[in-house]
Amino acid sequence: MENNETKKKILIVDDDKFLLSMYSIKFNKNGFEVKTATGGQDALCLIKDGFVPDILLLDLIMPVMDGFALYEAIKKDNLLPNLVTIMLTNQGLNSDINKAKELGVQGYIVKATTIPSEVVEEVVEIYNKNKK
Repeated sequence: MENNETKKKILIVDDDKFLLSMYSIKFNKNGFEVKTATGGQDALCLIKDGFVPDILLLDLIMPVMDGFALYEAIKKDNLLPNLVTIMLTNQGLNSDINKAKELGVQGYIVKATTIPSEVVEEVVEIYNKNKK
């Protein structure tokens, strides 16, 4: 990354602490500023406290507030109008993928079929495609 380019900020939301740690390291090594949240409510608190990520990487299945509920809460209050949201989940059902598209989610990655370095590549690709 060039010096004059600010680091892209990413918020990774997943209830699996091991995955959060692993993806955090991967994105850090690729020049991202990373924040993590272990659930939808934690993520909303971070956002309402002023963290403005460029990218939201979101698990679907989480206790209390799932990924769809978090995304809808962010959209409803227009908290992050320039956000690129990508679902990173094990839910590969067409119904989930279609719901994500209908809600306006820009990307959908199935964890089980994607290694972490590919996740980073896909996230960068989806981000660049949506920021042109």
